[in-house]
Amino acid sequence: MGKVKIKRKSTLIDMTAMSDVTVLLLTFFMLTSTFLQKEPVTVITPSSVSEIKVPTANLASILISPEGKVFISITGEADPNVADGEWGSEPIRAEIIRKAVSEYNRLHPSKKVTLTDQDVATFAKLNSFGVPMQALPTFLRLSQTEQDKVISDMSRNDVGIPIDDNKDLETPNEFQIWMRAIYSSGNDNLQSMMKKGEGIAVKADKGTPYSTVHHVLDNLQTLKMNRFSLMTALKTEQD
Repeated sequence: MGKVKIKRKSTLIDMTAMSDVTVLLLTFFMLTSTFLQKEPVTVITPSSVSEIKVPTANLASILISPEGKVFISITGEADPNVADGEWGSEPIRAEIIRKAVSEYNRLHPSKKVTLTDQDVATFAKLNSFGVPMQALPTFLRLSQTEQDKVISDMSRNDVGIPIDDNKDLETPNEFQIWMRAIYSSGNDNLQSMMKKGEGIAVKADKGTPYSTVHHVLDNLQTLKMNRFSLMTALKTEQD
């Protein structure tokens, strides 16, 4: 009796539908996720039980490194609409640097800082900045790779926004000049958030020298910016 041959069936599976679903999911998560912005230094914040979230739009964040260097980052409207007079991050940064440099030059006529339109455009793309005014033109004309190299070297004297315990707002220090420029940028929503205390966040490493943190908080109070958030990490069961 002859051997019966069993006809083999194809094991091919059409993955087209699965691929379509995967692409749709990836697109969804990319469009709805909030990406972490690059910071010049890694900061390990102290832990607390507070669960209040810091807003991601209309915010001036002050970062203090473990070495006591001060940086500022600025975000504008989450969904800018020029027709409605709203500000995106880049337009507001461009306005802020113009105001800050203008005020610095008024106070220091013998040491004026000159920026080109390209310098302003470069600054507008920076998420975080922190160099003295005098070093700003040179810094902005570096490539991004060179900028990252400079800003990550905490041993340099030209890294970090100068700050002290100045109380005389007729002769503000550079940190005070920047914060004033942010407040008077023209973005009413940002100004309103800063008045409510939701538009200013201070982030410091748990090992940051207290003297620098004290200078930052004292400067904010001198500027009548008495309401702000301190960024912390949520305590775990092990804390």
